[in-house]
Amino acid sequence: MAKQIVDNPFAPPGHDHASCILAALDAAEAACARRGERLTPLRRRVLELVWRGHRPVGAYDLLALLQDERGRVAPPTVYRALDFLCGQGLVHRLDSLQAFIGCGNTGDDRGGRVDGRHVAHFLICQDCGVAVEVRDGQLDGAISGLAGRAGFAIADETIELSGLCAACRD
Repeated sequence: MAKQIVDNPFAPPGHDHASCILAALDAAEAACARRGERLTPLRRRVLELVWRGHRPVGAYDLLALLQDERGRVAPPTVYRALDFLCGQGLVHRLDSLQAFIGCGNTGDDRGGRVDGRHVAHFLICQDCGVAVEVRDGQLDGAISGLAGRAGFAIADETIELSGLCAACRD
C-alpha cells in the first residue's frame, strides 16, 4: 500500500497555474499599495515571469525572457527589479540555486512574517526542480526558541531542503 501524503504542498495534476499567477500579481499589487510602493510595469512583468512556473528561475533566464519581449535589456534592470521584489517580500532568493521564486505569503495578514522578519522555508525537488514554500508554526516556534535561548537575533530566515517530491520518487 502506498504511503498517503498529508497536506502535500506540491501541485496536484490538473493544477490551475494561471490562477496562481493572477492571485500572486493581485496580492503584490495590494501589498505595494498598502506600503505606498510602486509595482511598475517592469517589476510586475518580472514578478509574472518568476511566477510562470513553480520552479526557481535565474536572473539571466529572466533577462533572456525580457530581451525576447522587449529587445535589449541591461542586466542591472533585472537585478533592480528583483531587489525591489525581494525587499517587498514578493520574491525569495534561493541561495543554493542562485535563483528566484515567488513568495506565496504576501497576501496573508502576517505576510510570511514571524517576529517581524520575513520567513521562508522551501522543499526543493532535485529531480523535477519544483520548489514550494511551506509554513509550519511548530518549526517557526522551534527556530525562534532556539535563537532566543542562544541570545541570537535572526535578521533573515530562509531554509532550503532538497530531496525528491512524491511524483519523482514514484
